[in-house]
Amino acid sequence: MESATVLLSGGLDSTVLLHHVVKELGARPVYALSFQYGQKHGRELEMARWQARSLGDAVAEHRVLDLGFFRELAGGASALVAGGPEVPALADLKAADLDQPLTYVPNRNMMLLSLAAAFAEARGCGVLYYGAQAQDEYGYWDCTPEFVARINAVLALNRRRPVRVEAPFALRRKGEGVALGRTLGVDFAHTWSCYRGGERPCGECPTCIERRKAFEEAGLADPLG
Repeated sequence: MESATVLLSGGLDSTVLLHHVVKELGARPVYALSFQYGQKHGRELEMARWQARSLGDAVAEHRVLDLGFFRELAGGASALVAGGPEVPALADLKAADLDQPLTYVPNRNMMLLSLAAAFAEARGCGVLYYGAQAQDEYGYWDCTPEFVARINAVLALNRRRPVRVEAPFALRRKGEGVALGRTLGVDFAHTWSCYRGGERPCGECPTCIERRKAFEEAGLADPLG
């Protein structure tokens, strides 16, 4: 089986993707890579660790890479990074801001994919899976099929071991991902979406609203409420 690397945040999309790569695609070995880039909380990373462990030997390695320096580079510009503005409620976002809201992290995905490609290449993986998903309420330029295509055009310049980025959920709604996760036996109680952290999801930030709608669309109850 072809080996693979999966970017694993611990959120809904990347968790379902990890199970998809392991259980449906049958990739072996699978390497999971997560990042600490100065996020305001670590709840997603806790879930990423749990999910990687839950798959046993199918995940040969799960690495959490510390990119704390990124806080100094871009923290003040994003509501997700320490030092940035408060995380807004979705209802408070203006229509004109939905194409690039305060929850956008400047150039994060390009940086993470570049590092992940190095990680994958060093381990002999020809494919890197990325959980970009068609956002329901707003969009990020670095989650689009066009972005993935251009990243791949650059990576294809590698003369010996090019790594290919695959984003199989990029045109799917989040509800479709939840439905797939159900068939794959994903324990959604060990995923995290809320941008604000805390003991319980806030229920009003953009990703909490999307998560609620995704579970409703899939006809499931969210175990996190």
